[in-house]
Amino acid sequence: MSLEQLSSLDRSTLRERALAALRSAVTSGQYRPGDHLGEVDLAERLGVSRGTVREALRHLQQEGLVSPGARGMLRVRALSVTEVAELFRVRAALEGLAVAEIIARPDRQVAVQQLRAALAALAGAGDDFGTRLRADLGFHLLLCQLSGNSMLVDSWRHLEGRMQVTVMSLDPPSWGAMTSEDRHAPIVDALERADVSAAVAVVHEHMRRAAEQYADVHSR
Repeated sequence: MSLEQLSSLDRSTLRERALAALRSAVTSGQYRPGDHLGEVDLAERLGVSRGTVREALRHLQQEGLVSPGARGMLRVRALSVTEVAELFRVRAALEGLAVAEIIARPDRQVAVQQLRAALAALAGAGDDFGTRLRADLGFHLLLCQLSGNSMLVDSWRHLEGRMQVTVMSLDPPSWGAMTSEDRHAPIVDALERADVSAAVAVVHEHMRRAAEQYADVHSR
C-alpha cells in the first residue's frame, strides 16, 4: 500500500487529505471489498493521528464505502447482488430523467456534441482499468450535468463511490464490456433524434444489462 505521508499539513487540510487518500485507496481497488481498515495501520501509513483516520473512516461509512464487520471493525463494503441491482435501478431513474431534460433543452445539439466527444474518450481509453473507468463515469456524469438539474447531479455523485467499488469487483472482460463505446452510443443516438421514450428506454436497458452482468459474475 502506497498511501502518501500527510504529517506536514495543517489539521484541517490533514482531515481533507486523509479522507481523499482513503477514498481513493478504496475506489481504486488498493483495498478490496471485505478488506479490514485498521486505524493504527492507516495512521502509520498516512503519518497522521488515529483520530484523523477515525474521522475519515466515519465519512467513508456515511458515503456507503465502508461498513462495520465482526467486533465493529470497519471493512471495505461489499455490495450484495440485490444492492447492486438497486444501485443500477436508481442510476436508471436518475439518468433517464437526465436524458429527458436534455431533450427538452434548446441547446440539445450542443449537449449531443459534448457527449460524442465523451464517447471518443471511451473509445480511446484502451485497456487500462483506471483510464477506462474514469472515461465511463465521466460520460455518465456529463450526461447528468448536461441536464442542467443540480439536484440530479448531487444525487448521482452521492452514489459515485459505490459505483466505483462495484465495478472494481468485476473481472477485466466484464468491466471491459460494460464500459465499451458500443454500450453508450445508442444513448447519444436517441438524444440526437430527440426521441425521449427511446432515450429513456436505452438508459434503462443499459443499467439492466450492467446489473445482470454483475449478478452473473458473482454467481459463478
